[in-house]
Amino acid sequence: MSVVAIIPARMSATRFPGKPMAKILNIPMVGHVYYRTKFSKMVDEIYVATCDQEIFDYVTSIGGKAVMTSHLHKRCTERTSEALLKIEEMEKKKFDIVLMIQGDEPLVTPTMIDTSLKGIMSDPIVQVVNLAAPIKTKEELHDPNTIKVILDRYGDAVYFSRAPIPYDRDGSSIHRFKQVCVIPFRRDFLLEFNSMEETPLEIIESVDMLRILDYGKKVRMIRCDEVSQAVDTLADLRKVEGMMQEDTLYKKYSPGKV
Repeated sequence: MSVVAIIPARMSATRFPGKPMAKILNIPMVGHVYYRTKFSKMVDEIYVATCDQEIFDYVTSIGGKAVMTSHLHKRCTERTSEALLKIEEMEKKKFDIVLMIQGDEPLVTPTMIDTSLKGIMSDPIVQVVNLAAPIKTKEELHDPNTIKVILDRYGDAVYFSRAPIPYDRDGSSIHRFKQVCVIPFRRDFLLEFNSMEETPLEIIESVDMLRILDYGKKVRMIRCDEVSQAVDTLADLRKVEGMMQEDTLYKKYSPGKV
């Protein structure tokens, strides 16, 4: 199966304007996502999808591929969908799998990517996969920027929320997971998804995946035990910078290595 990884990124993020170009150890955050995605051998093409010339110019300056998209998109899935059609026109081929990796996941690893792709490739019924990582701190649990997810016994999502779910009467944390935004779609399902109207729960929570659940479809969740940290605030950026100091993957593409 052919796979295109698309990294949606825009400068006007509400919670942290300009964050794709915010530097972590002297590399813009979107650069970390791009470099780390390149380590996956399951990905055929990588593109950054953006509406900002600054991001486009940076990505192409490091030898990456980028595509300009509309500045009107509200959801990263919309930007990814537009980018997919433009990329297929440029590449003169259709891809089987579209791997959407958020531009604010600078600790993404090839293992995360490959795990998500194996999850969708191994079962023809699965149309979209999300990674689910354990929530390990109360800070994460109560942070509205961390999207929590409840899983059913078959490994599919029951609900996503920015609230601390499920309610844990006994104080156990074994059922608490967060969404990691490494999300492969089957090509046609991504386009179908973007033809669906937004739903009330999706709008209230500001979580794209709730649209899928609201339409009675499934989101397959795959466990991921690797450390992940999305960046939504300056404090997150500083936290990731500390974590990156000892990151073995970073050392493979750090300045002087690429």
